[in-house]
Amino acid sequence: MTKRPSASEFQKLLQCAHDLADSSGPTVLKHFRTPVAIDNKAGLGSFDPVTKADRAAERVISKALKARFPEHGIVGEEYGTREGAGRYNWVIDPIDGTRAFIMGSPLWGTLIGLLEDGKPYLGIMDQPFTGERFWSGPAASYMRIGNGAPKKIKTRACASLADATLTSTHPDLFEGPKQQKALTTLKGAVRMTRYGGDCYAYCLLAAGFVDLIIESGLKSYDIVALIPIVERAGGCVTTWDGKPATSGGNIIASGDPRIHAAAMKLIAKSQT
Repeated sequence: MTKRPSASEFQKLLQCAHDLADSSGPTVLKHFRTPVAIDNKAGLGSFDPVTKADRAAERVISKALKARFPEHGIVGEEYGTREGAGRYNWVIDPIDGTRAFIMGSPLWGTLIGLLEDGKPYLGIMDQPFTGERFWSGPAASYMRIGNGAPKKIKTRACASLADATLTSTHPDLFEGPKQQKALTTLKGAVRMTRYGGDCYAYCLLAAGFVDLIIESGLKSYDIVALIPIVERAGGCVTTWDGKPATSGGNIIASGDPRIHAAAMKLIAKSQT
């Protein structure tokens, strides 16, 4: 579980995260739904897109962090790791959902997470196009739209997989027969499955609109910011075998611990 921080320290760092989102949002929006060059980081045979919006937003965030907390480390999707001298490391994904971004869909967001001694401390998911922002407080999670008042969010109760709504970014991201079987097995046990959403789906889960998420092959920058948002809203985020999700990998998130346990049992059975 995520660490409960002291109020004064937490608020200072949370304000920094909000400021980072405020400064990076206009940089990203300048390129959204406009013609933008797309590079493929994956090379031949696969597709992992990146745009000037991804790179520019990460530069804005990194520059601001270096000025404000030069002793903090930074782990970014586009520019790698800058080692820090202290216990804090910021984990940044300037556009989580670049595929959605380049097709004009608003199901993407900027992820700003902070680790303390390697454990999730706080997180923000900012969607500047819709004006939605989700974040973790010290003991609860919140959202706001535009300049509106923050609203506390909470996961919903769901006792049975048969009543659950499941989502995942895309079935093609499950590579290999075992991963595909895990998805197929879980899909067959729930009420409804929908694809698409990237980071946005985790915030819908934290807000009580989705019950279960299964993902494969995530990186740390895909999940670190989302862990405290989901957990402090009452949910669970782990790897498929119940280990901490901080480093990414095969991830399962749920709004109710009862279906989290049930889903992990189904996944484990599917892998034998």
